[in-house]
Amino acid sequence: MPRVSEEHLERRKQQILDAAQLCFARKGFYETSMQDVFTASGLSAGAVYRYFKSKDELITALATQTTMHLRVVMDEAIRHDPLPTPAELITTIAEEVVRRSGPDGPVRLAPQAWALALVHPEAGEMVRTTMFTMRALWVTYAERMRTQGWLPDDADTDAVAKAIIGFLPGFILQHLILGDIDPETLARGVRTLLPFGETTARAKSV
Repeated sequence: MPRVSEEHLERRKQQILDAAQLCFARKGFYETSMQDVFTASGLSAGAVYRYFKSKDELITALATQTTMHLRVVMDEAIRHDPLPTPAELITTIAEEVVRRSGPDGPVRLAPQAWALALVHPEAGEMVRTTMFTMRALWVTYAERMRTQGWLPDDADTDAVAKAIIGFLPGFILQHLILGDIDPETLARGVRTLLPFGETTARAKSV
């Protein structure tokens, strides 16, 4: 019985998050009211507030959930053998970003959460935790690149991770706002800047 109750509560929580995602994606964080979320979810104010006390909590929960999916995709990719080249890895993640950035897509909420993190302490803590977790994956990838011989033996993998992680927020903003970039374009740029492993990759594809 407790297990059924927990599953019910989790479904209700996701129902609220799905409704909030639609509202935020269509109207934006600041133009959306909690009443909009109540209406979209079909739940009462009390039912929603049981899980989330404010819009701030909703947007940070959604941003964290979205990043979790990207982390899973990246984690699987960087543990693959043979190791994907930087361009291949970036393409894999960018394609996932595109899949989740349609009119009602959760990726559209990421820039809104980043902006909120600058002024809201709780949101800032959640976003920072998410970013640190994502950056740790890039450190793991940089360490594998070093082992592969793509980076010098004395390469600062922490610095590499901090530099290369910047490709994705830049891609997200350009894709959502300018609309003139796709994963293939990003990959060409990365391949030019970080050609590690490309010769081997081309040889294997022949």
